[in-house]
Amino acid sequence: MKTILHHPLFWIAAVLLVGLGLLAASLPRLLNALGLNQPYPGRSFNLDGRRALIVTTSHDTLGDTGRATGVYASEMTVPYYQFLDANMQVDIASIRGGEIPIEPVSLRWPLLTPEDRRFLADSDFQARVKDSLSISQVDFTQYDLVYLAGGWGAAYDLGTSDVLGQKITAAYAAQSILGSVCHGALGFLRASDPNGQPLVQGRRMTAVTDKQVQELGISITPLHPERELRQAGALYESETAFRDIFASHVVIDGALVTGQNQNDGAEVAQRMMELLEQRRAP
Repeated sequence: MKTILHHPLFWIAAVLLVGLGLLAASLPRLLNALGLNQPYPGRSFNLDGRRALIVTTSHDTLGDTGRATGVYASEMTVPYYQFLDANMQVDIASIRGGEIPIEPVSLRWPLLTPEDRRFLADSDFQARVKDSLSISQVDFTQYDLVYLAGGWGAAYDLGTSDVLGQKITAAYAAQSILGSVCHGALGFLRASDPNGQPLVQGRRMTAVTDKQVQELGISITPLHPERELRQAGALYESETAFRDIFASHVVIDGALVTGQNQNDGAEVAQRMMELLEQRRAP
C-alpha cells in the first residue's frame, strides 16, 4: 500500500521547502558578506549623563506614486541602540512631530537588522516613534550628540526645513557633535557656521551617491544628497561597489560625522561617541 511518502510530489515539495528554508537563513548573511548592513566591530562606551537626539523625516509618501516611505528603519534603530547602550538619554524628534513613518521594505526580510528586530520587541522605543517630539519644540543645544537619520522621506523635508536649519546652526554653535547617514545629510543644507557661512561649505562630507539613487530607481525624490552637497560647496566623497547599496564610507570633519548610506549607522554613532569621549578626557 502506497503512502504519501511514496508520492513524487511529496518529495518535490519537501525539497522546495528545505531550499526555501536554507535561502531564508543564508540570504541575509550573504548580503552582509557583500557589505549590506555588515556588522560593525565597535566597542562599548559609558556616557552616563550625556544626551543624544535622533532626528527623522515626517514625510510618508514617495512623490505622487502613492507608495509609502519614511525613515529607513536601521538608520534610526542602529544609532538609537548604540547611544542607549552607552547609557545616554536618547530622544526622538521629527520634522512635524507625532508618528514617524518608516520605509516598509526596511523592516522586511532580508533587509531588517538585529536592531530592527530589537525595535519590534521594544514597546518603549515604539512609543517614542509613534509620538515623536517636534523639532520646533526641542532645544538642540541641550544635546551632546545630534544625529540625522535618512531614508527616502528625508529627501522631501530635511533639506527644506528652515526650522531644522536654525536648530542645527544653534547646536553647532553650542559645540554639539553632529552626525548623519544617507539622506540625513540634507538636514545640514540650511545650517550655518558661527561666521554665517553655510555649514557644509568646504567640509569633507559623504551621503548616498547619485549612482545608488539611479541603481535603486528612486530618482523621483526632489533632493539627491550627492548633487545637493556638491552644489552647496561641500567636499563630497564616497566609496563605490558593483551596486552602491553595498558600499560604505564614513567621514569625520571636526565635529561633523557623516555616513554614506544605511550600512554606516553603527560606525557614525561610534565615531560621534568617540569624539564626545575625547572631550571628557583629562
